[in-house]
Amino acid sequence: MDPITDIFTAMRVESIVYGRIELTAPWGLRFEKGEYACFGSVARGNAWLMVEGQEQPIALTGGDCFCLFAQSHEHSLGDDVKRPTTNMQDVARTKCGNVIHFGGGGASTTILGGKFTFDKTNSKPLMDLLPPFIHVRNDRVQALPLQQSLQLFAAEAAQSCLGSYLVLKRLADILLLQLIREYVSSSTCRETGWLRALSDPRIGGVLRSVHEKIEQPWTVAELASAAGMSRSAFALRFKEVVGETPLDYLTRWRVYRAAVLLTEGDKKLTEIANAVGYDSDGSFNKTFKRIVGVTPGEYRRAGDRLALEVKTFCDDRA
Repeated sequence: MDPITDIFTAMRVESIVYGRIELTAPWGLRFEKGEYACFGSVARGNAWLMVEGQEQPIALTGGDCFCLFAQSHEHSLGDDVKRPTTNMQDVARTKCGNVIHFGGGGASTTILGGKFTFDKTNSKPLMDLLPPFIHVRNDRVQALPLQQSLQLFAAEAAQSCLGSYLVLKRLADILLLQLIREYVSSSTCRETGWLRALSDPRIGGVLRSVHEKIEQPWTVAELASAAGMSRSAFALRFKEVVGETPLDYLTRWRVYRAAVLLTEGDKKLTEIANAVGYDSDGSFNKTFKRIVGVTPGEYRRAGDRLALEVKTFCDDRA
């Protein structure tokens, strides 16, 4: 299993909110911090995107797509970088059907988009490792597939047919995958972290080996050999690129893979422990609780209550 597949296997979408926002200048919308991803496409007009911690605002034009991972970054959209903003949750309460109208009556901008809310535990690798935002300009090769996916998303959300929740969940995965592929291939993917590591000639190969054979009793020396490097040079390079030690990375992903197995089937805890590289139930239980906060058994029981909920802007609970 490759690293990208691992992330999306572990990730669990709990709710989806989707709709169209018709905006007229002057306007400004504020999106608060939270465990979710906000995504969208500018169907017409222009907007400015401001992300907490980023020095410069991002200009959005027709055809641009974007996604923001807001767990630790407040962000806002507006027709002007200095425009006062209104909380998006308050604006959503004024919806009519699945459309929101907001603004002062001037120049028009239309944004198609929404947000995903994730299960906090299973989505942690995704939310931890992705950048605060991804911006795909309309002249990038991935812009057209993203726009097509958003159009499919809109059509499915509008009709609410039998099985729509499953279709929307799959489309959510596709959207995020398309965004991540674009980000990895772009010149903006330069910072230390997992996505940069995937494109590193040596470290990327090691990550793929770890994810494909997570059950193997890897040592730092074996991982260094797979990278064609000395043990010390590999450990230093891995920490520099990924942001954590090789064994910390391996442990974390073993636990996340175990979490998926705990919720997807009825394997015994011993079998799951062995499947992710632990030959001792005690060691597996201790490590799992240290990272997740509960024992494997407690996590399995909680997983039975998780369910996907699909909503549109016309749902009062949105």
